Amino acid sequence: MSAFPGTFAFDEYGRPFIILRDQDQQKRITGTDAIKTHIMAARQIASTLKTSLGPKGLDKIMVSADGDVTVTNDGATIMKLMEVEHEIAKLMVQLSQSQDDEIGDGTTGVVVLAGALLEQAEGLIDRGIHPIRIADGFELAAQCAIKQLDSIAQPFPVDPKNKEPLIQIAMTTLGSKIVNKCHRQMAEMAVDAVLNVADIEKKDVNFELIKIETKVGGRMEDSMLVKGVIVDKTLSHSQMPKELKNVKLAILTCPFEPPKPKTKHKLDVTSAEDYRALREYEQEKFTQMVKQVKDAGATLAICQWGFDDEANHLLLQQDLPAVRWVGGPEIELIAIATGGRIVPRFEELTPEKLGTAGLVREMAFGTSKDKMLVIEECKNSKAVTIFLRGGNAMIIAEAKRSIHDAICVVRSLVKDSRIVYGGGAAEISCSLAVAKEADQLSTLEQYAFRAFAVALESIPLALAENSGLHPIETLSELKASQVTEKKPSLGVDCMLTGDSDMKSHNVVESLHSKKQQILLSTQLVKMILKIDDVRSKNLGM
Repeated sequence: MSAFPGTFAFDEYGRPFIILRDQDQQKRITGTDAIKTHIMAARQIASTLKTSLGPKGLDKIMVSADGDVTVTNDGATIMKLMEVEHEIAKLMVQLSQSQDDEIGDGTTGVVVLAGALLEQAEGLIDRGIHPIRIADGFELAAQCAIKQLDSIAQPFPVDPKNKEPLIQIAMTTLGSKIVNKCHRQMAEMAVDAVLNVADIEKKDVNFELIKIETKVGGRMEDSMLVKGVIVDKTLSHSQMPKELKNVKLAILTCPFEPPKPKTKHKLDVTSAEDYRALREYEQEKFTQMVKQVKDAGATLAICQWGFDDEANHLLLQQDLPAVRWVGGPEIELIAIATGGRIVPRFEELTPEKLGTAGLVREMAFGTSKDKMLVIEECKNSKAVTIFLRGGNAMIIAEAKRSIHDAICVVRSLVKDSRIVYGGGAAEISCSLAVAKEADQLSTLEQYAFRAFAVALESIPLALAENSGLHPIETLSELKASQVTEKKPSLGVDCMLTGDSDMKSHNVVESLHSKKQQILLSTQLVKMILKIDDVRSKNLGM
């Protein structure tokens, strides 16, 4: 009964009624007041993110309770790190998160669009239109916008031999990020990484095979793509060779140490002889383990667990280089890349279970003692590692988020290779189509259609504003040009080059991403418009 919010009672005529608990402390908002509170909360979130949109978008600094500082303009990251109290604001956070999970890019745009739709809905509610009619109208308008996107979408060749178009798309994504000073290089790394692991026939990209490693120090230009695996570990003994050719790897998840007596048994060592015997037994076990690894033909042991100095010394004597404390995910990636099998017991080690790599080398950085192990020229060259460098941890963390967005965009193109033009061009085209459709309607929904068309314009408006252009003038000119020239590729000229044709700037976005943005934000807005009663102990923002 504890989950029930009140008590069940009967009045003097025997009619049942419910007494709700804590009514004196609860606040309750109903009807249009509730919807307006929600709209206000959502608009506040959207207005915070609006300034981060586009290539001239500004970054935000987020400081956590522990004092961790994050500098980013990735919508999903900003939303995740914002401390949000209001229920509706939390839904906006989840909206950007679902765009990030599905596409990986366009996380800011989706929130700005949802905020604009709600702003328009408020005006319609003030006119006396019922929220459900507005929600239904928005749904139909979204379908109309999607149809328009399909009609203006261009086919896009995903060809591993001709990477240039893909690099241009990755550059569009990275244009609004902090890494745009080595724009081209980052885009090439993202495209190469995806094409290396992509199965073009099946239109599938396995993200597990792309690993992003980072190291502070050095310039961002020093970042590189390694066709293999980088492990943030070094060889266990400083005197082991720093470079190994044609390596056979034994990948072990068993520790290099003699078996311990089980917990219930006690081993008493009472004399020096006993101790000597025990030590010899240990030594013998060690030697046997190393021999088993050597006999299988391994020239490098990768071990998930540690081993003590004695084992380490023995491995050096026996000429068997080893790496210890390699984490689980890395072990799995090494196994995939080298075509080896993970071996849980020494007895099971056989030559067929060994992995192969053409080169294993230690990379040293700067004047510090930082070293990393690179496993290259693997049997299965599909596993790749993007290795990022940068001046400080914040820049590297942001570069990691940016490159993730670029990889996601290239991946969505491998899956569905149609594109639309960016810079707000697609939104203006959809807005015009939805407004035109509104004129054909005789029902109340025409108001929702027109509101939807206005909301779509919020993206080009925000882009123009962030670029220092006059927003309304720019938008009016673009709308007029798109109608007269019938060119759905005209968008906001954020870089102030004097040319508004996004085709010539190669500013392109994947169709899948744009559709998802419109559908997700419309769904959320419909959901918010249907909430008309809120009970809560604290209704503050």
